[in-house]
Amino acid sequence: MMNHNHLTRVLDVFLSMAGIIIFFPPLVFVLIIIEMLYGKSIFIQQRVGFKQKPFRIFKIRTMKSSTKDQSSHFIKPNDLMPYGKILRVTKLDELPQLVNILFGQMSFVGPRPCLPQQKSVIKEREKRGVFNARPGLTGFSQIRKVDMSHPRKLARLDKLLIKKLNLTIYLGLIVATILGKGLGDRIKR
Repeated sequence: MMNHNHLTRVLDVFLSMAGIIIFFPPLVFVLIIIEMLYGKSIFIQQRVGFKQKPFRIFKIRTMKSSTKDQSSHFIKPNDLMPYGKILRVTKLDELPQLVNILFGQMSFVGPRPCLPQQKSVIKEREKRGVFNARPGLTGFSQIRKVDMSHPRKLARLDKLLIKKLNLTIYLGLIVATILGKGLGDRIKR
């Protein structure tokens, strides 16, 4: 019998491949428009992954190129490109991460990968064994609107997710995210 870790990996591969096939045409269209109007359309950033191994995450660029590499809760509204808020709220900026999921660097569901400079988040996650799980596109903290500005609360929710994760929760969090629960990365007012 297949355990839930193997099953979620199989689902990750299947769903990411399906997502890439379905969203490829509109994604290419969006990337071309962004490239023509604003320049570089893909944003690549180093994140902390499974077993604390660094990996490069892919996103559609939503911030001006002059914006410092930092967590979303430090970003101000004027750091965003004109289309940035829409892409973040709809989570369309996350579509390139289907590649990260396909290659096994991420899962659809798991703790959101943090930046290497987010030492307090890393410390709290280390204490709770959160890095023993593959990072995800969505999870309890995203649905409950807990961002990395609350390291302890975030790490507790991440640990709870790892402990409770099963097929029902996996699919439920994906559906909740698609339906707009969590409303994307927060931007400082």
